[in-house]
Amino acid sequence: MTDIYGKITDSELAVMNVLWDAGAPLPMTEIRSRLAETAGWESSTIKTLVQRLCAKGALSQEKRGVYYYTPCVTRDGYAGYAARSLIDRLYHGRARDLVAALVDTELNEADVAELRALLEETHG
Repeated sequence: MTDIYGKITDSELAVMNVLWDAGAPLPMTEIRSRLAETAGWESSTIKTLVQRLCAKGALSQEKRGVYYYTPCVTRDGYAGYAARSLIDRLYHGRARDLVAALVDTELNEADVAELRALLEETHG
């Protein structure tokens, strides 16, 4: 499954987000409508991205008069893959270094308190 995650491009991720947000299979017309609002892509571009995702095994299609598309991978699964990939590429596999960078630049005191509570909950 991680092979599929690694093959999803940033543009294809936009399509996946539309389907994950929907929480139900969508026809191409609805995918196009939602992406036209946010990405401003041409219909042919969206169709190509959906076809590529199907070929990669990230989406499945079911004919119900028209084709409906369903994610074959989860958002959480993709997020986990992306986080691990980021840690490996930028921090030589050390998650602690990523967290340290976030603490230094991005997290406020409330965020740090939430992370501390999460760590205590999961690692007692």
